[in-house]
Amino acid sequence: MALFLFLIIVAIVLGLIGATVEGLFYLLVIGAVVLLADLVLFGVRWSRRSHRHHLMR
Repeated sequence: MALFLFLIIVAIVLGLIGATVEGLFYLLVIGAVVLLADLVLFGVRWSRRSHRHHLMR
């Protein structure tokens, strides 16, 4: 969970810097990619936990 929160913070910071500083639009793109990757990894972990939990019942 700590890694998830850290990556969310990194994505937000990169996005803000990329959106506000001229010429650093690529940081906004990198921040968006990090955010999407983090959400996908969170979704995969969430689905594995819920799937495994149902099998135990």
